[in-house]
Amino acid sequence: MVTAAAVVLSRSGYAPAVLTVAHLSRTFPGPRPRAVLHDVSLELVGGDYVAIMGESGVGKSTLLNLIAGLDTPDGGTVEIGGVALAGLDDDALTRLRREKIGFVFQAFHVLPWLDVAANVALPLGLLGVPEPERGERVRSMLEAVGLGERAASLPRELSGGELQRVAIARALVHRPALVLADEPTGNLDPDNADQILALLRERVKGSGAACILVTHSDRAAASADRVLRLTARGFDPAAAKAR
Repeated sequence: MVTAAAVVLSRSGYAPAVLTVAHLSRTFPGPRPRAVLHDVSLELVGGDYVAIMGESGVGKSTLLNLIAGLDTPDGGTVEIGGVALAGLDDDALTRLRREKIGFVFQAFHVLPWLDVAANVALPLGLLGVPEPERGERVRSMLEAVGLGERAASLPRELSGGELQRVAIARALVHRPALVLADEPTGNLDPDNADQILALLRERVKGSGAACILVTHSDRAAASADRVLRLTARGFDPAAAKAR
């Protein structure tokens, strides 16, 4: 089901929303049901770069899973580019994720038997992008993240910082509208973390995508335009701050 896209006031005027989250709630069932999210709402346009912080167990990763259609809310809605996730079957959800979302994780999730170029090319292959366009886009993205000379390297030959650069390149190579980054610097030392955060921000902003960065780190959150604190009652308006 396609609905009318929300229009949000951005820095440059009114723009169609990349992401609209409205009154989202999630409770995990069991002998003692556990309410994780309650009445969470959020809207992002292209170029927005938002950090979400909060205590462990408050639902930050659950929120990302709901936004990505990997989990189903008990209440509320998620729309990406005006498309309501609730109206999509599994095949349509998979296609939307492949086309519209880029993921960056703490654990890199690169395939060890593929070289750097092949890892970065994976989203393009899933979308059926033909050669030579696929090869050109991979080469361009690897140059952009400083790995132009490592295209033929295997993951075991790379440092942690280089592996996260591969993950960023893979997340952005298919030009997604939305990037979801879950603790992307959790496995890195502070110097490498700062470099990766600067690179992620630069590449996301340059592509015009919107980005949600989930983090426990104040240092990481400082790279974002806005910092939102997630609580058991939703986002804390008193804790929201902008750079």
